[in-house]
Order: sequence, then structure tokens, then C-alpha cells
Amino acid sequence: MKVIMTGGGTGGHIYPAIAIANKIKEKCPEAEILFVGTKRGMEKELVPKSGYPLEFITVSGFNRKNLLKNFKTAADLLKGNREARSIIKSFKPDIVIGTGGYVCGPVVRAAKKLGCRTFIHEQNAYPGMTNKLLEKYVEKVFVAFADAKKYFKHPEKLMVTGNPVRKVFYDADPAEAKKKLGLAENEFAILSFGGSLGALKLNQMMLELFEKFNGVEGIHLYFVTGKYYNKSVKEELAARGIEICDNVTVMEYIDHMEKYLPAADVIISRSGALAVSEITVAGRASIMVPSPNVTGNHQYFNAKSVADVGGAFLIEEKDLTAELLYEKIMYLKENEAARHAMEQNSRMAAPEDAAEIIADYVLGH
Repeated sequence: MKVIMTGGGTGGHIYPAIAIANKIKEKCPEAEILFVGTKRGMEKELVPKSGYPLEFITVSGFNRKNLLKNFKTAADLLKGNREARSIIKSFKPDIVIGTGGYVCGPVVRAAKKLGCRTFIHEQNAYPGMTNKLLEKYVEKVFVAFADAKKYFKHPEKLMVTGNPVRKVFYDADPAEAKKKLGLAENEFAILSFGGSLGALKLNQMMLELFEKFNGVEGIHLYFVTGKYYNKSVKEELAARGIEICDNVTVMEYIDHMEKYLPAADVIISRSGALAVSEITVAGRASIMVPSPNVTGNHQYFNAKSVADVGGAFLIEEKDLTAELLYEKIMYLKENEAARHAMEQNSRMAAPEDAAEIIADYVLGH
């Protein structure tokens, strides 16, 4: 059994692919798995760390603001098609699974034309353009949210699975996670992150609240700035003359979210599909602030699916203030019963083991 996993750009496309690959290896240890991505995406770092081989093709996205740049996009696509075809002819996969990002287009199309079984997974409630275009080339479209079904044209191909999440999040023990981070069992841990690149609004709010947590006994703040904003956040803290105390950790990015997320008593985050899935699988209380700058406002619907069952607070960015954010954080700190109820509701909102469902289907049909 040979399998190609393809997906790229952000962790939201790559980690689900890794979760599916891990589950396929668990069920079929002799399976050979190859990842195909681009040199520009995070896959070039994340996939090798997961122990899988990775090959690259050339591809770039459509530019809606500068149409002249799309001549390069077209040239890249032609080159990427040739490269994808070459990889598939050489590796000879039985199955190709795409998890989103521009790289999936050439790989899935080439695989279909060369007689491979092809599948895609859509993580969001509002599908990306690539997956909508690839629907006609695949045997099955796995979707994380039932709401996504209305955007596809072939209902017979659709299967609601939830989002694939790595096994470590299902097995997470909050008390053990705190211990490994050197936190006391009753220390209130706050984790704020806005994705791999960061979220300006979340960072601004945490900067406004910084001194309310800095040096406060019984609280530990993990402030993850994202790669775009790490330097500016640290410069702002220095400009304000703020010395970071031992109970605050300012980080650019978390490579091993499974070490931090389960330890957090409250998580402040965007509501991308991967973040929502990992938070709910780990059963953590959260304050979700959907990005307003995404296609179809899909982050709002991701967050709403959890908030509607009491598993999170949902605050739209237009309504977010430092005062409101502080109020919600302190409510969860001071009301242990309410926090535990939110944790239970969060876990109930989690998807089934999507990686298992997908692996069972592709291996068993």
C-alpha cells in the first residue's frame, strides 16, 4: 500500500494530513507514505519532524488584487502539473489524499488521471476554492462540518467526519501537562495565540492586559505572538518599560502545541478549524475570536458550533475590548464550576476520531 498525502501552506492543512497518515500507519504498518508540498509552506518544517518523506512541486495562489501576477501563477501551475505527474509516476501511489492548499490541485488531478484513488478533506464550514474545484476528481469528499455540504455539487460523494486531530490531544492529561511545564496544579494558566503568523487584534488586547497578569501570583500567561508580530510585541513591552516576570512566557510560536494546550485553563484564540478541533478534543475552556478576514466568515461558524453548546465564549472582533476579554478570563478563573462545565461541553463538541473514520474508509473500500 502506497499513499501520498498532500496539503500545505499552514498548520491547519498540514497537521490533519499528519494525523491521517499516522492513523493509516497504525492500521497498516507496511504502508509507504509520501507527502507532497511546496517549499514556501510550513510543511517543509512540520512534515520532516513527523518522520515522513516530503517532495516539492511548484505552485502559487491566484492573486485577486494584482491580476498581472497571475501570469506567474499560470506558469507555476503548468510546472507544478508536470512535477506532480512525475512524482506520481515514480512513487506509484494507490491512494492520494488532499487536505487543502494550492498544492492539492496539481497532485490530486494528476493522480486521478493516472488511475489512483483520490480523496480530499475540507476542514472548514466554508470550503476553500481548491477543494470545491477538486470535487469532480475525487471518490470521496470528507468534510469536518455538515454545514460545508451545501457548497459541494455531488452529495453522494460527501461524508461528515470532523477534523483529524493527532492522537496526543485525545490522550492529553491536563494535570500531567501542567506538571511537565513546571506549573503548580492550582496555577491558573492562560494561553493566547493567533495562529502561526499571529493575530494583530489578539496581540493588542494581550498587550493592554499585560500588566494585569505580569507578576501576579497563581497565574501563568503564555503569550504566543506569531512570527509576524514577535519583534513588535517585545519592542512595545520594552517601550513601556515593562520587565517580563517569571510568570509570563512570551513566545513567537509553539512547535509542540500538545504540550501547552492541555495545560491551559483558558485559551484565547482565533477559530481556525485546526485550533477549534484541538481545543475541543482536549476539552479546554476557551474564548474564541474569529478572524473577520477569511472566506465565507468560516471561522465564525467554526466557533459558533462550540459556543452554541456552551463549550466556549465567542466574541466577534468588532466587539472585542480589553475590558471584555479580562472579564471573561477572570470569570473562568474565579468560577471553577463554570469552567469545568465549559470544559465538559467543549469535549462534547469535539468531532469523532476523524482520522480513524477516514483511514477506515480509504483502507476498507
